[in-house]
Amino acid sequence: MINKPLILIVDDEESICNFISVLLITNGFHVIKAKNGKEAIELASNKCPDLILLDLGLPEIDGIEVLKTLRLWSQIPIIVVSARGHEREKVEALDCGADDYITKPFGTDELLARVRNALRHSTSVSQVELEQTDKFTLGDLEINYKNRNIQLAGHLLHFTPIEYRIIVLLSHYAGKVLTHEYIIKQIWGPYSEEIHVLRVNMANIRRKIELNPAEPKYIITEVGVGYRMKDEII
Repeated sequence: MINKPLILIVDDEESICNFISVLLITNGFHVIKAKNGKEAIELASNKCPDLILLDLGLPEIDGIEVLKTLRLWSQIPIIVVSARGHEREKVEALDCGADDYITKPFGTDELLARVRNALRHSTSVSQVELEQTDKFTLGDLEINYKNRNIQLAGHLLHFTPIEYRIIVLLSHYAGKVLTHEYIIKQIWGPYSEEIHVLRVNMANIRRKIELNPAEPKYIITEVGVGYRMKDEII
C-alpha cells in the first residue's frame, strides 16, 4: 500500500474547502481541513502534513501570520490559495516563506499541477536530501522514498503519515542515535514535548516490522536517549 501524501487545507469558506478536498481525494491524496489560523497551526504540528494549501483571509489569525509562525519551525511546502491577487500581497507571502501562490478562482488542473510540483521539490521530514538511490534496504526491510511505500520480505505495509515520517527520518541516519528531543522536533515541531506520543508511534512501527518487538532487529532503543536504525543486519 502506497502512503498517500497528506494535505492540509486551510480555508474558512466551507464550500471552497469542500471543493478542494473532493478534488484532492479523487486524485489520490489524503486530506485534513482547518477553518482558522489557530487550528491550522495545531494540525500542522500534530498531523505533520506533506503540504499545506493556505488561504490568507482567515478569521482571528491572518494567513500571513500563520505562514510566519509555521516557518519558525517547519519547512512543510505551503501553497497560498487566495482571492488576494495584488502583486504586493503575492510578494509578501513569498517573502514570508510560501513556496507558491495561486489566485482564486483557479483551474483544477492548475491547482493539481502546482500541488504535484511542490511535493516533488519538497524537502524530506528530516530536511536531509535523499541520497542518489530512491530506496533504503536493511535485511528484509525496504523503504521506497520515491513511491512512499514500505515492504517487509516483499509484503507491502501500511503506515500512518506520522509513522512513515518517523521511519524515514531514522533511515536517513541509519547507524546513528537520534535523541527523543530531536525526533519530536523534526516530526511534530516545537509545540509537542510529550514523549509518550513518540513511544506509542514507535511501538506501532515495531509491531509492523519486527518479528519480535521485544527483541528488535531493525530499530534499537538507546535507553534514556532515543532510537537508532541499524545500518546493517549481521
